[in-house]
Amino acid sequence: MNSIDIKNFSTQADEVVNPTNRAKVESVKIGGQRIMKITVQPGWRWSDDIKPLVGTESCQATHLGVIVKGSITAVHNDGSKGTYSAGDAYSIKPGHDGWVEGDEECIAYEFAGAWGE
Repeated sequence: MNSIDIKNFSTQADEVVNPTNRAKVESVKIGGQRIMKITVQPGWRWSDDIKPLVGTESCQATHLGVIVKGSITAVHNDGSKGTYSAGDAYSIKPGHDGWVEGDEECIAYEFAGAWGE
């Protein structure tokens, strides 16, 4: 392993997934961890865009990250709700829905433990 390791999401992603036309997930494996760059477009909503693909009633992933552009609202099955915007760090437990607020695309980076790992 190198003492310094750098990967670019745009040119060196280990995986790029477009689960819908309103979402893109670019992943890099670095330092023994997976980091994801998630880009979601205005109008994206987990229950509309992802639920039909995974078949669960709510998102069962753990999210730990930082949002760098836009705003997203998440509402948990327990009724708690939060909106996170550019500059906010967030942690969301499994059992939630989420959607883009407004008409600006959202970009977030998520870290170890995300999406069921």
